[in-house]
Amino acid sequence: MEKFFSIVRGLGLRRGPERWLGGVCGGIAAKLNVDVAFVRIGFLLFCLLPGPAVVFYLVAWLILPNQNNGIALESFLEKRAMNR
Repeated sequence: MEKFFSIVRGLGLRRGPERWLGGVCGGIAAKLNVDVAFVRIGFLLFCLLPGPAVVFYLVAWLILPNQNNGIALESFLEKRAMNR
C-alpha cells in the first residue's frame, strides 16, 4: 500500500485549503489553476448526470493528500493495523 500512497502523493494534487466539505474541488482548482467556483459548478453539473458523482468525491477525499501531505485512507489503515 505504501507504493500506492507514494504514487498518489507524486501526482501533485492535494485537497485545497478553500474547503466547503473535503477540499477536493479546491485541490482540483489549484492544480488546474482555475477559480474554485468553476470546479464546484462543474461538479454540481456532474452530479446531475446519472452516475456515481458522490462516490467519486468520497474516494477522492479518501486518497488525495491534505495540505500537510497526510492521506485519510492511509491514516485509517495505519490505525487499524496498530489496533490488531
